[in-house]
Amino acid sequence: MIYQNDIQLGVIPTAEALALAREAGLDLVEVSPTETPPVCRIVNYGKQLYERKKRTKAAHGSHTVTLKEIRLRPKTDPHDLGIKIARAKKFLEQGHKLQFTMLFRGRERFNRDFAFAIFKDILEDLGDTVKIERPASMEGRRMTVLVSPVKKVKK
Repeated sequence: MIYQNDIQLGVIPTAEALALAREAGLDLVEVSPTETPPVCRIVNYGKQLYERKKRTKAAHGSHTVTLKEIRLRPKTDPHDLGIKIARAKKFLEQGHKLQFTMLFRGRERFNRDFAFAIFKDILEDLGDTVKIERPASMEGRRMTVLVSPVKKVKK
């Protein structure tokens, strides 16, 4: 069976069906190969693939979780730190994971307790809206903390 724009054309030889499809500037697509005779349609195959991909994307949801990074220094001003925390809250509301990175220069890296205190203050400020995935750890000249948003329970 050949269908053209949902109009049944009946049983047509393959060569004739291909000629009809070429004439229309479309493709001959096999819809049901297990049937006897196989069912084909004359459609724009690229458009059909696009629609199928679009439907599967809509079914799965469009938001992907990405890792956002906020860089700090031990001497970051408290006001600037407040701005960075506000930006972090926006990222968390959007559902992104967040990595805070403290960059050290020279002798600053020997004052780790100061950096731990800054991270502690940040995590207290974010409160129970975050879950710590990886606690503060030192890697060379940088210290990182990885947090993710806590999923909100809908009533």
